[in-house]
Amino acid sequence: MPEITLEILTLLFAASVVAGFVDAVAGGGGLLTIPAMLAAGVPPVQTVATNKLQGSFGSFTAMRFFVRRGMVKPRREMVPVMVALVSAAVGALAIQWFDADLLVKVIPFALIAIALYLLLAKNVGKKASRPRLSRPQFNASLLPSVSFYDGFFGPGTGTFFTLGYCQLRGMNMLDATAHAKLMNFTTNIVSLMVFVFSGKIVWSIGLCMACGQVIGARLGAASAIRHGVGLIRVMTIAVCVAISVRLLIYP
Repeated sequence: MPEITLEILTLLFAASVVAGFVDAVAGGGGLLTIPAMLAAGVPPVQTVATNKLQGSFGSFTAMRFFVRRGMVKPRREMVPVMVALVSAAVGALAIQWFDADLLVKVIPFALIAIALYLLLAKNVGKKASRPRLSRPQFNASLLPSVSFYDGFFGPGTGTFFTLGYCQLRGMNMLDATAHAKLMNFTTNIVSLMVFVFSGKIVWSIGLCMACGQVIGARLGAASAIRHGVGLIRVMTIAVCVAISVRLLIYP
């Protein structure tokens, strides 16, 4: 790995600010941070590990902002949190024995389908609707599935959580985003713990980018509340397309 200069840290910090903003609103911040670290000469394994460190700070900041606004109450979500923790842990273990190539091929098309759906169904998430699944049904189906996916692979997790809460639990898109951030932070922590014990994290880069993530996530969460469903919808469509293109061209 090349020498970590002040110039490199400054550029990575800037990338993490933008990534934190995008991730707080629509997810997909790794599209910016992972290529930035690779371009700086950080080896791939250390890049993935360090990305989980700095990304966890961003997801925590966004989650905390939504919690303080009363949009999600962690004490009421203890069962979903435990389900997400266990499912993500199983996914993180499963990736050690199974190949993620099939997901690399399938996920881009799933995200493109979500983008088209949001583009055509313009009223999605504008207001709360009647839930299609009860809390126990949701906690036993989509929640563990997406959490497992995040531990196993990851890209687009925030988008899947948000759309799931919106369509299956009947939340408007802003409330769905708030709940998605709580779940996303939970699943991030599992992967982060694995990488902490593996010794693969580049701490100087990770902590520098964590500071940028905190700033970007705080601004992104505030913007999501200020501009509401419209901003979230547009950015979610953009992120879905961007992740899909990234996985199709550079799997």
